[in-house]
Amino acid sequence: MLDFDNVNADKILTRYDIKMEAAEKPETIAARILPKDPLLKKVADDVWTLKGKLVEEDVKAALKSHSPEEVIQNGLLKGMDVTSELYGRGIYYLPHVMVASDAMTKGMKLAEGALASGHMKTKGTIVMHAAEGDPHDIGKNIAAVLLKSNGFGVVDLGRDILVSDVVDAVVKNKPMMVTGTALMTTTMSAFPKIAERLEEKGINIPFICAGGAVNREYVESYPMGVYAEKAAQGPGLATKAVEGWDWRKLRDKWDDLMSGKA
Repeated sequence: MLDFDNVNADKILTRYDIKMEAAEKPETIAARILPKDPLLKKVADDVWTLKGKLVEEDVKAALKSHSPEEVIQNGLLKGMDVTSELYGRGIYYLPHVMVASDAMTKGMKLAEGALASGHMKTKGTIVMHAAEGDPHDIGKNIAAVLLKSNGFGVVDLGRDILVSDVVDAVVKNKPMMVTGTALMTTTMSAFPKIAERLEEKGINIPFICAGGAVNREYVESYPMGVYAEKAAQGPGLATKAVEGWDWRKLRDKWDDLMSGKA
């Protein structure tokens, strides 16, 4: 008879895929994403290695031989791509993401200032906010960083934003998408109100809703609502919106999109 008390289950219960992923060094992960050009790589390194004090000097150096668009796309945003990957794997945490975001923002201001128009063309504009009465904006901030790192322009209204102010911002900025986060059940009721007022104004864009208070069933109970479970799902949803997916198709294909089949 098998003596279960003396069975060593370590090998049986080990998830080797997770073990291998955890053993992979950040430098190895970064090497797959970072540009080969030494000047652009240095800019990217400043972002993901959290060296905000060096980024302005290195951006200036890169701008001497590269266009502002190249510095932004292949330097600063590549650094945020690495940060996003490390965050998604649980290697980096929120403080790392925020410090990297600050470094990227410093460099972005310099690079954008070098553009003739003062601005870089983005894939599309997204209006973001945390719901009226809700002081929690960590998830929104992470989502904003990830969207910016994927080339989207973000109009970040902040937290505890009035329903009317969200609607006014959408009318003013004409975004391709609007997002809202709510971590409190007492504040998530703002989302259907926003959807209703946008619909009254003839605006029919995806309204991505996220946060601990909401679930997919609730978000899909009002027009335009599309659920996002995690901040990391934002760029994928936004990319599909750019490709022409309306909010109905995003809902219908949500499972395929989240599983990587779409």
